[in-house]
Amino acid sequence: MTTTRRTLLAAGAGLAAPGIAPALAQTNRWPEKPVEIVVGFVPGGATDLDARAVAPMLERRIGGSVVVVNRPGAGGEVALASVARARPDGHTLGTTNMPGLLTIPIERQAQFKLDDFAGIANMVTDPTAITVHEESPYRTLADLLAAARARPDAITYASPGVGTDDHLQLVLLQAATGTSFTHVVFQGDPQLMTAVLGRQVDSMGLNLGPVSANRDKLRTLAMAGAARSSFRPEVPTLKELGFDVEMASERGLVAPAGTPPAVLAKLREAMGDVVQDPAFVAAFRARFTEPRYEEGTAWFTRLRGLQEGYRTLWQRTPWSQR
Repeated sequence: MTTTRRTLLAAGAGLAAPGIAPALAQTNRWPEKPVEIVVGFVPGGATDLDARAVAPMLERRIGGSVVVVNRPGAGGEVALASVARARPDGHTLGTTNMPGLLTIPIERQAQFKLDDFAGIANMVTDPTAITVHEESPYRTLADLLAAARARPDAITYASPGVGTDDHLQLVLLQAATGTSFTHVVFQGDPQLMTAVLGRQVDSMGLNLGPVSANRDKLRTLAMAGAARSSFRPEVPTLKELGFDVEMASERGLVAPAGTPPAVLAKLREAMGDVVQDPAFVAAFRARFTEPRYEEGTAWFTRLRGLQEGYRTLWQRTPWSQR
């Protein structure tokens, strides 16, 4: 084959598929600047630590720097809204928390919706738990519920935001038990932990991972996973205690909708590789958190199927005030 013929064939291939060359060129140029992972909670919380563990592993696979940016507020809405509005060029990514990703747009006129994003990957699942100070008079969940029945609205329950899994655990438990707690909102895990350790609140809803990683002076009464955790086998599930409540935080990574398919494909491939890295597994297990990888397309298909269930829950038990 002559050089001239090869040139003509290459030109013909480009004419046959005009979209391929620009897409490949765009992927080859990306990233052109640091990639930001926007976190909707304060530094030091579970979501923040997830992002900081993943960032250096993602850097090595995409060939560019990755930085974590914290934009706390409104249970994660501030950060997600900023990602939804960002230029869809692959340089702004966001962490997500379930169920807030679905519940925030249901409970209020939110600045984002699920379709504003493209899924890259779900990374972990972390069941929520009910925890008190180790010197609390409430030694069991039954003790805590008895106090709430005896003194409606007198027992405080803290969470990192309205519509979070930690808050919805309370909503469902109140509905199942006929109790009424006073819900107190903090911006992140460290503030929650400080409030409980300082005896400023009676109890808190917080995921089992961060509670287990910082268990000094804390007593976890129950957790809302489907089964007991291998990390904390002594902690009973709400289901085995007789309450049909299951709730966990799923934490993942998204890009703005409209991000070029070739860039999305590269990000998804990179994350598929990251979650198989022994360093990734070790980092998450060291924080008592189970990795749960789900590729972006399949993940978002499942999330769209869950939306109606949360709408039904909202109609039955609105959670914005409780």
